[in-house]
Amino acid sequence: MGHLDHAALGWLTPVLSYAMACTGAALGLRCTVRALGATGHSRRNWLLTAASAIGTGIWTMHFVAMLGFSVTGTDIHYDVPLTLLSLLVAMVVVCAGVFAVGYGRDRLRSLLLGGLTTGLGVASMHYLGMAAVRLHGEVSYDPKLVALSVLIAVAAATAALWAALNIKSPVAVTVASLIMGAAVSSMHYTGMFAVSVQVTPSGEALAGATAMQFIFPLAVGLGSYLFLTSAFVALSPTAGEREATASAVRPVESATR
Repeated sequence: MGHLDHAALGWLTPVLSYAMACTGAALGLRCTVRALGATGHSRRNWLLTAASAIGTGIWTMHFVAMLGFSVTGTDIHYDVPLTLLSLLVAMVVVCAGVFAVGYGRDRLRSLLLGGLTTGLGVASMHYLGMAAVRLHGEVSYDPKLVALSVLIAVAAATAALWAALNIKSPVAVTVASLIMGAAVSSMHYTGMFAVSVQVTPSGEALAGATAMQFIFPLAVGLGSYLFLTSAFVALSPTAGEREATASAVRPVESATR
């Protein structure tokens, strides 16, 4: 049985992955708040941005954490197509959940449906990402811990969507994002603690790419996307701010006529 280390690089990967999860959650919640105050194409665009932010944050959190994953007695590679598929799954299912909340007429039903869909999608992303792992040995899972990780994912997703519907102030969104980041990280490490590996020493080259060849550059790129989009959203005026600006400009225009 190979010894598993979930923080081979020390606290760097757990802390950085938590930061990615929080950033994605914060951006997603802010965009959803903007979407609920908008109509037409503007609402759709804000919801798409929210879904991409949350999906990217969750995926980046998972694979940044995986940079610190090691197994004694074997190297670890990643199947590139499966890894990319896990990113696509994260985006699609989060989009489905966010749109269910953004356009649903019955809020409670939309919340429960969106939370279930998104949570199962997050869990699917996690285990697809684990299926992409290539090593010399056999990977097995503790079914009880797997079930617990799925429950945590559904609860975390439902809580995030509830926050998007009910929390408006930036301070409250920040607090909710920190909680969401903790929930997503808990789901990840619960799923990882379910893993055990029976190592079979071999001199054969592993298929796929190493974490530094593939995961690290992709995670850096997606992390940059999160931070740049966060800056854009932070600098974009809300509907209330635009209305306040328009109200202030009207008297000035009237006085100059």
